[in-house]
Amino acid sequence: MVTITADMVKTLRDRTGAGMMECKTALAEAKGNFEEATTILRKRGLATAAKKAGRATTEGLIGRRLSADCRAGTLVEVNCESDFVARTPDFQQLVEDVLTEIERAGAGATGSWLNDPNGPVQKRLAAAIAKLGENMAVPRFARYAGQGHVGQYIHMGGRIGVQVEFAVPPPGAAHEAFTTLVKEIAMQIAAASPSYVSRDFVPADVLASEKAIYRAQMESSGKPAAVIDKIVEGKLASFYAQAVLPDQPSIRDPKTTVAEMLASASRALGAEIAVTRFVRMKVGDGQ
Repeated sequence: MVTITADMVKTLRDRTGAGMMECKTALAEAKGNFEEATTILRKRGLATAAKKAGRATTEGLIGRRLSADCRAGTLVEVNCESDFVARTPDFQQLVEDVLTEIERAGAGATGSWLNDPNGPVQKRLAAAIAKLGENMAVPRFARYAGQGHVGQYIHMGGRIGVQVEFAVPPPGAAHEAFTTLVKEIAMQIAAASPSYVSRDFVPADVLASEKAIYRAQMESSGKPAAVIDKIVEGKLASFYAQAVLPDQPSIRDPKTTVAEMLASASRALGAEIAVTRFVRMKVGDGQ
């Protein structure tokens, strides 16, 4: 019979993150074989994850990773059941590990890859669930790479995260005006939660629905059709100001639109600066 020493238990715990007693039991079953013991713990982790799968995961953190040249970035939502667990070093390490797996997968990081029970992310989740005792999930991530300058912003201690991409800036991208603009636009998205990067991206059915609602509101007004048309266009402008990023009033100065902010920065830098895409994540919204 193999004697399971404290050093063996500690080694397995360091490798797997499982509890001391779980490691000791697994080593005993595996007769001291670390590979077999690791497999036993992984299987138990998956079983634990299955048992907890139905429990709500409304807490967690938004994690981020940005390349040194700001040409690639990743934003990910990792959920758990309680804010207490979300603040633990183990959970925060899980977020970092998931970001690493996404970076490692590169273009192969897709929705099906993320949810593959035999994939790296789900295996890491299973191990964390077994260790921390709460259900966890990674409902979504966004990875931008190679198409422009990427900026990020984390708000409310990790409960809201923004990733925004700009058309490739001029050589003076390190210019203070551009750095400030990136931060301001990211903060704008965090605070004002726009839905579209420009009017061109608003789906036709959404516009048709909005117009139909506005016309229905005016049905009994008795106003001429031409007047109603102008009122509908006015209401549509208000919709754009709420839902479309460039049309939004700046959170810094409501008298200035985001489009005007971009135009001012473009003049200062001598080249057109435009937002090409963005994503805003709030913990719990991705489920």
